[in-house]
Amino acid sequence: MTSVLYDAPGPRAKRRNVLFSVVFVALLALLAWWVWRTMDDKGQLKWALWKPYTTSEAWTTYLLPGLGNTLKAAALSMIIALPLGAFFGISRMSDHRWVRVPAGVVVEFFRSIPVLLLMLFANEFYSRYTNVTTDDRPLYAVVTGLVLYNASVLAEIVRAGILALPKGQTEAAYAIGLRKGQTMTSILLPQAVTAMLPAIVSQLVVIVKDTALGGVMIGYAELLSARSTFAANYANVIQSFVGVAIIFIVVNFLLTSFASWLERRLRRSKKSTGAVLGEDTVEVNPAAIAGTYGTGDGVGGGFGGGFGGV
Repeated sequence: MTSVLYDAPGPRAKRRNVLFSVVFVALLALLAWWVWRTMDDKGQLKWALWKPYTTSEAWTTYLLPGLGNTLKAAALSMIIALPLGAFFGISRMSDHRWVRVPAGVVVEFFRSIPVLLLMLFANEFYSRYTNVTTDDRPLYAVVTGLVLYNASVLAEIVRAGILALPKGQTEAAYAIGLRKGQTMTSILLPQAVTAMLPAIVSQLVVIVKDTALGGVMIGYAELLSARSTFAANYANVIQSFVGVAIIFIVVNFLLTSFASWLERRLRRSKKSTGAVLGEDTVEVNPAAIAGTYGTGDGVGGGFGGGFGGV
């Protein structure tokens, strides 16, 4: 038995896969037990070190303000990077060389530079050449770095999503008289959005996590930066890292879950579905075909029914 992508495993391969799975689970359980024992021996499992998470002071003073700044920087970056990435992705497919080449240079340039380096450059630029205050400068630098890098990556996602559509979509749009701009906005983009959504969401998750770079390097008061103050106040370094990691997991899980729900909704929508119907799902009415192209009695009869009313 075979699949489109691979040969289905036989009895021996299935037994081998089960054996590997059992060994992996056993090793994972052994690793978890070792970590638990090590932390217990070092006194890291004492309730006094975890108790701050049950107090309102720890959340209102440290964690929630840091989380708010993380979400603020991530939201601003998403709002700016998404349309900017769509613009450069579409520009890279332009028929005009003077549009296509500069867009490609911008995308490749900023996509090749680490996001941390972009944040540092932006912070220095705002410090030397603008009147942005010291308090606002870290936020501006973080958002700038995230927008420049992620807009470039999103541009490639948009371009790949549009190019993945069948060429017949574009040809059919041109056949009914649509211009290229109308074809892009009315035909291609609505279908490509559904296919691109998983990759776009993955990049949005990256944006949320990369806000931590601003806290480490340029002093932005995001969640990871607030963790250091939290740990210094309660003397629970490992526990603070565990708590912040769980918060990031929850935030990104909610973002991914929302995107999955949105993708299912878009696929059910007639306007944005990119599904290609198979021959089993299409009902063909022979009478309608005969009425359109004639009865087939010679050339005149074949085209008479189809074009008699034109």
